[in-house]
Amino acid sequence: MKKEILSVRSLSFEYEKNIEIFSNISFSLNKGEILGILGPSGLGKSTLLRLITGLEKPKTGEISYYDSILSSNKIFVPPNQRGIGLVVQEKALFPHLSSLENVKFGIKGSNREKNIKAQNFLKLLKAEKFADSYPNSLSGGQQQRVAIARALAPEPDLVLLDEPFSSLDKDLREELRRETKILFKKTNTSSIIVTHEMEEAKDICDKIIKLEQGKILNLTI
Repeated sequence: MKKEILSVRSLSFEYEKNIEIFSNISFSLNKGEILGILGPSGLGKSTLLRLITGLEKPKTGEISYYDSILSSNKIFVPPNQRGIGLVVQEKALFPHLSSLENVKFGIKGSNREKNIKAQNFLKLLKAEKFADSYPNSLSGGQQQRVAIARALAPEPDLVLLDEPFSSLDKDLREELRRETKILFKKTNTSSIIVTHEMEEAKDICDKIIKLEQGKILNLTI
């Protein structure tokens, strides 16, 4: 039996009063599923991830994670207490920290425990060779591997990815999204991936929804 991990109900959001980005949208995500959110730029896909992580507050609606309400008209859990990982398109790493230190950042435990876990996740993402390198010395693909390792290292049940591969060349993009899917399935990590490419969504996702004119459309793969 599938277990629901995330529920978004009747969510609405506006940046300016009476100018809604989207209205009354609802969807859910089960444990271990990869959900794609498809649509052109500027229609609120990234904003939706920010609402789930708590970086924005909705106008109306409710967001639940497992059986706990993260956001409603009476409740708002701050981002650092939600336990949800986030990977953005670029500039996601702390420039003054090495790859290893970036991955260690969100891990709890002793320094030795953090080192071991961070090194393990860098290895999973084939990024262990540049553990001591700083972001400005890494290619875009290498930075994204470290960013995904950092999001996964605290072992969240849910990871959100905002156009994580779009700045990479075609071959690297295909390789990294394939490896990311294998890793998510191996660790049974639920995830939401925002993209504007149907091919990418079909390649990596179990199900796809499309954000169009402020509404959600369910698509079949």
